[in-house]
Amino acid sequence: MKNINEKNGIIIKCLGGLYTVESPDGIYECKARGVFRNKGISLYVGDHVEISDGVIMNVLERRNSIIRPPLANLDQLIFVVSTCEPSPNLLLLDKFIAIAEYKKILPVIVITKVDLADSAQLEKIYGSIGIDVLKADYENESTIERIKNQLTGKISAFTGNSGAGKSTLLNAIDPSLKIPTAEISKKLGRGRHTTRHAELYKLSGGGYIADTPGFSTFETNKYDIIRKEELSGCFTEFAEYADKCRFKDCSHTCEKGCAVIEALNEGKIQKSRHDSYCAMYEEAKQLKEWELK
Repeated sequence: MKNINEKNGIIIKCLGGLYTVESPDGIYECKARGVFRNKGISLYVGDHVEISDGVIMNVLERRNSIIRPPLANLDQLIFVVSTCEPSPNLLLLDKFIAIAEYKKILPVIVITKVDLADSAQLEKIYGSIGIDVLKADYENESTIERIKNQLTGKISAFTGNSGAGKSTLLNAIDPSLKIPTAEISKKLGRGRHTTRHAELYKLSGGGYIADTPGFSTFETNKYDIIRKEELSGCFTEFAEYADKCRFKDCSHTCEKGCAVIEALNEGKIQKSRHDSYCAMYEEAKQLKEWELK
């Protein structure tokens, strides 16, 4: 172990109470001060920290974080969605896009298995609301290059349905990563998840990428709950209509004089997106006040 003077770094791996910290002059295995545990402070991959002699002394303020998996200071969340095997779950995708918007993390969609089924509908739904939608076609190197460019110089996390091909895509973007992959289980109809912990991988072109669990284990908890009053702000396509509703407290689900519903009926808002919003709104209505604290 090197003798470490005080310096700043970024946590790139947490495992068994040890934290791997990358600083400008090297990578160090560190422990955390007991005061963090005493104060109930958890350290996340992506945290910027101050270290001294193998100990994390201080955690700098986070721009954002997600709880499961525990990641901090993300620039973007890359949602990997396959055209089939498994088929896209738009409600689940919309939930996580809303969380990304809520936490001020840029959502990006990458569509895989474009050789097996048409991706036009996915491109239409999400491209129309200003989300970058990229296709991963392994027969067309330019599509992989475009995804590489999207990652350059940023801290990103890949997530998506198990079996959508996240690890395969990461290995295509940067073969040096050598992330293990698993075949799709015919019995379960989904991929056997191979990612065991959150870890930032440094990309050869610059930036970091985290390979995270699939949607089945990418969970929300009370810190990720969006109140019903805040939900419409997480659907960016509602923005130009929400203030034009007849009632100020319009829920945008069923009211007469709702400008959002009028835009929906005129084809300016995608039906699947509004359906997701209504489902999420109903879920948010069921929350108890104590769950929101």
